[in-house]
Amino acid sequence: MQSSLRLERRQQQTLSPRLQHAVRLLQMSSVDFVQELHEMIGTNPFLETDDTEPDEIETAAAPQVAVAAGSQLDEAASMQIDAEPAVTQPRENTEPVDEERDAWMEDGSASSRRADDGQFGALDFVAARGGLRPHLHEQLDVLPLPARDLVLAKAVVESLDDDGYLRQPLDGLLQDGELDPAPDAEELAIALRRVQSLEPAGIAARSVAECLLLQLPRIPCPELRATAHAIVTGHLDRLAARDVQRLAQLLDKDTAHIEAACESIRRLDPRPGWRFDGTHAQYVVPDVVVRRVRGRWTAMLNPAVLPRVRINQVYAELFQRHRCSQNAELATHLQEARWTLRNVEQRFVTILSVAQAIIDRQWRFFELGPMAMKPLGLKEIAGETGMHESTVSRVTNNKYMATPLGVFELKYFFSRAMTSVSGNTYSGTAIRGLIRDMIRDERPHAPLSDAQIARLLARQGLVVARRTVTKYRQALRIDPVERRRVHPRTAA
Repeated sequence: MQSSLRLERRQQQTLSPRLQHAVRLLQMSSVDFVQELHEMIGTNPFLETDDTEPDEIETAAAPQVAVAAGSQLDEAASMQIDAEPAVTQPRENTEPVDEERDAWMEDGSASSRRADDGQFGALDFVAARGGLRPHLHEQLDVLPLPARDLVLAKAVVESLDDDGYLRQPLDGLLQDGELDPAPDAEELAIALRRVQSLEPAGIAARSVAECLLLQLPRIPCPELRATAHAIVTGHLDRLAARDVQRLAQLLDKDTAHIEAACESIRRLDPRPGWRFDGTHAQYVVPDVVVRRVRGRWTAMLNPAVLPRVRINQVYAELFQRHRCSQNAELATHLQEARWTLRNVEQRFVTILSVAQAIIDRQWRFFELGPMAMKPLGLKEIAGETGMHESTVSRVTNNKYMATPLGVFELKYFFSRAMTSVSGNTYSGTAIRGLIRDMIRDERPHAPLSDAQIARLLARQGLVVARRTVTKYRQALRIDPVERRRVHPRTAA
């Protein structure tokens, strides 16, 4: 073997760090993008939030937020400025009524405050949002229990999860030495039953079956209660599968009685702790708002997602005056600040361009609904906007559009083309709309199977395989035919 040295010339495309950062900002959702922008503001001394009031914005000499996406973005930014409340100057002689009004407008999450005269303010009477454990502790505190029993019951309460279940064994609730003498199994079982007797019903259960059993006394009819007890204790899998016929055979009851018992069980709450959950729901914030302007559907940026950030001109001018080789790190921060503003601008320009291209292709959807959705691919939007398909894919990921028909992800408007018997093309979204309408209009006692839906679509000239119907039905989160079937109830 002989070693040799060879020189090659080869061209290869690579992404610069600046371009990689721009791509990462582009594919972020609105929530992640705002969080990333706040982190940049916290680490870069040249970036700051624009907290200037509307009146000052019009007369300020310093340049404002350098985030503009053409006339549409300017219009959205002006809408954001107009939407902010005007700041009124306080009067010299403030009356007590104005003080109460100001107290109402203050942040209610702060600690309770009293007025100057020592009286409670209006916010002191607002009910605080509690949780599951405080709710149970309040019930235990009013019970005439010995100190030892109260400690054991409170230990059970503190061991519950957010669903209200006791997931750990009873003998592990207390650490060694907390109670002397140590509680035995009977004491722990009594404490568990005492907590299970509290509201809400079904709390402190160790399984789904036990949770439902604790709530069965709420069923008023004794016969239905007995049948529900038999179903929960021995045939919970049949209940989940909605196998009413098999349950009727196993329990020797008619199908109407079994169906009534199953319906009574479904009214129970398998997660009783959820109603006391203090977490707030996370809502989708649309990036684009679609409106009809002069007979044409137009995309406009949502003012709520527009960042109010700018370069601190005071710091930038001071740095330019005293710039030297020792301030290389500050120079890097200033360059990154300018890149950030350009990337933010490019992000909104790209989102608005892609959204408008989608609207131009799918304008029938806004007129007639999902049935009028046309087949659309990333390549078509890329060709119309002059972007690469990967860029369009990043733009449509985790970006949402608010329309008169609801809020949809941008990817919702893309679907592959399917050919009908007549040669016309249709989209999968239209097929899903048809399937939803068929299932909505079906008879409860005779629901449509996936094969029947496929045959009904074929009669309309839409050739769709049965497995495709199943896939679309599952995407719509619709139960299969047996779980949708409602058995008729016979007269007593």
